[in-house]
Amino acid sequence: MSAVIKPVSGERNSEQVFFESQKLPSEKRGMLFEALFYKQLQQVTTRIHETENLEQIMLEASQDICKLFNADRLTLYAVNEDQSAIVSKVKTGLNSSRDLKLPITPQSIAGYVAFSRRLLNLPDVYDDDALKQIHPALTFLKEVDKRSGYRTRQMLVAPILEGKTLYGVLQVINNKNDQPFGELEVEGVSQLCKTLGTAIRQRIQKAEASARRMATKYDGLVADGVMSAQELEHCLQQARVEGKSVEQVLITQYQVRPAQIGPSLAKFFGVPYEPFSAGRIRSEMLHGPLKREFIEQQGWIPLEESPDGLVIMCVDPEAALSSRVVPQVFPRIIRFSYRVTTQTEFADTLGQIFGLEAAGGSIDELLADMDGGAIDDGSNDDSLESAAADNELVKFVNKVIIDAYKQGVSDIHIEPMPGKLKTGIRFRIDGTLQPYIEVPAHFRQAMVTRLKIMCDLDISERRRPQDGKIKFKKYGPLDIELRVATIPSAGGVEDVVMRILAAGEPIPMDKLGLTPHNMERVIRTVEKPYGLFYVCGPTGSGKTTTLHSILKHLNTPDTKIWTAEDPVEITQKGLRQVQINRKAGIDFALIMRAFLRADPDIIMVGESRDKETVAMGIEASLTGHLVFSTLHTNSAPESITRLLDMGMDPFNFADALLGILAQRLAKKLCDCKEAYVPDAEELRLFAAEYSDELRHSQAWAADYEGETDRLIASWHRQYDQDGQLRFYRHVGCDKCHNTGYKGRIGLHELLIADDGIKKLIQERARVAEIFAAAVEGGMRTLKMDGMEKIMMGLTDIKMVRSVCIK
Repeated sequence: MSAVIKPVSGERNSEQVFFESQKLPSEKRGMLFEALFYKQLQQVTTRIHETENLEQIMLEASQDICKLFNADRLTLYAVNEDQSAIVSKVKTGLNSSRDLKLPITPQSIAGYVAFSRRLLNLPDVYDDDALKQIHPALTFLKEVDKRSGYRTRQMLVAPILEGKTLYGVLQVINNKNDQPFGELEVEGVSQLCKTLGTAIRQRIQKAEASARRMATKYDGLVADGVMSAQELEHCLQQARVEGKSVEQVLITQYQVRPAQIGPSLAKFFGVPYEPFSAGRIRSEMLHGPLKREFIEQQGWIPLEESPDGLVIMCVDPEAALSSRVVPQVFPRIIRFSYRVTTQTEFADTLGQIFGLEAAGGSIDELLADMDGGAIDDGSNDDSLESAAADNELVKFVNKVIIDAYKQGVSDIHIEPMPGKLKTGIRFRIDGTLQPYIEVPAHFRQAMVTRLKIMCDLDISERRRPQDGKIKFKKYGPLDIELRVATIPSAGGVEDVVMRILAAGEPIPMDKLGLTPHNMERVIRTVEKPYGLFYVCGPTGSGKTTTLHSILKHLNTPDTKIWTAEDPVEITQKGLRQVQINRKAGIDFALIMRAFLRADPDIIMVGESRDKETVAMGIEASLTGHLVFSTLHTNSAPESITRLLDMGMDPFNFADALLGILAQRLAKKLCDCKEAYVPDAEELRLFAAEYSDELRHSQAWAADYEGETDRLIASWHRQYDQDGQLRFYRHVGCDKCHNTGYKGRIGLHELLIADDGIKKLIQERARVAEIFAAAVEGGMRTLKMDGMEKIMMGLTDIKMVRSVCIK
């Protein structure tokens, strides 16, 4: 034991400085340094024996241990549960938070020490010949050095043993004298490992004894009556034997649901349970900077801002708190609200936010994999076409479309900015635009070119708007069609807007959201043998959906139904459906003429935009056919004047018209809505707003107060719950992203062409006269219909006012 410690300048303690300053013979000085070495070793071993948290004390004492051995770094490995590998628990000098895991085999130095249970003192780990002499398979894993730029030389590695049981490996790296570690260091490491082995064994025995008495995080299942204590004990044993997680055994073999496990975890950890919510969507601010692997490794994921702070969903809240990583990732956020969840629901949430791994990774990973080089924004079509065909860009565009479809998006907006500014992508969900992701400027033209290639547009034309369609089944796993419009915008860039046209089944009429009053009148009108029926409203208000629901009601084996649509979004058996193709000269007017020669009973025309199509519809209805179509108008009475302004003969049009249904989509209240009983004054004001259009009628003008009382009484008869009329207000929950609204509901205004209305059409009456007559005849305006749906608990007054002009 003649090795002498030579402390490095700046790291010496007062005793070492004192010994160096003494002019003593080298032998005497060596003995003093040896005494000092063992004194410092004793201090470290005493600290290890005195502490309960061995990992923490090793972390705190790691610098002292490095100084003791005059070493640069150290790594402490512990044996994993199945005794197949060693995992790093303490490592100094490495910035990576990822644990090093080495199999207990001769392939690595630490793995060989664990395998052979022999101490190794290596002068140079890069000396492959010396390593092969120890064991033919032994090599030094140089990957860590390559990644960090660090050069490992000397290594002193010892097994941590207690009797015949292996608990881990201690690895001391690089003598600062650049000399092999001496006998003194070898003896010191052996003693330190022996101390660690004893300490670990004592703590394991203590933990096992305490575990027999301690509660488990699944004890709440017994308390809640989900399973018996014997069943839980058997489940825990089964999990240990099969090497599975307890949760996995509970779910697969005991049919316990994650929603039953969650409250038990909440009791154990003392934090709220956070279940999986199907309505969550990705937030670029929270999830953009995070990698999927990091989240999986850490076992926590940020969800959203709440009054209690940033909500963090964890599988182990104690581990998330003790690691202190969350505040480092979000340094600007002061408060955090930790919630516990099951491993199953955590995995589901991870897949929901970052995308299923089968779909090719998360959107950020795809973006990171794309080439970061500059792309010419204008002149070179060949380079743009090759960039658009790049495999990673193709995956990225497909991923955007797939994510949009899964989130229930109606429109995808791609909004490039000039210069070096990023391109924004936004999704329209339930009528509201929400940010999705931002793409670096050098991808913008290649991305637009890729979309043009997918819908067969001219990629060299960037000055004029173009429109086309993408049949996504050719490019991805979804059978959907997208209607694409490109529009040149300021700065020499092109915007792209894509509407998702998901093919599907028609909705039954009773699911359309029609009130009983309107339902009865619609059915009575559309079941007539011939005539003209219009559905009107702005783009995206659900006109085609309503028409297909009506056709489903009328679709019987003895009825021939032809439809002309652009595009065919909804398909149903029994309908003969024709796709409009203007490039081939197939427009609505041409198809209408063909239908009249094809023995129809019912004809549905997707749009009536021009005089010829409307005229053909009136002619068809007058010759014994039932004709349905759509119009882009604001209200049912306005539709009549619009059609007359197109040049329709008022007498023929009045004879043909059966009715007009105007509709809008208002945001629907989420299930978290709150009911309340309005006071008399609020109810009176509500009735006044409802009857705004009625007050000019004869009955209301004669007795306004009496009619108001009768109206409120009719509401009580129709919508009362336990003797009370209730309104609803939005609240907000995870399912609706704390907006209070999820999905949309239709508001309807049905004008029936009775004799009074037909007479006004023939006289070319003003809209106000037609409107007044329709209301007198029982038409409820869009706002009236919406206010009735407030009492049904479907929406609230704010949403009704936002979509109704009056």
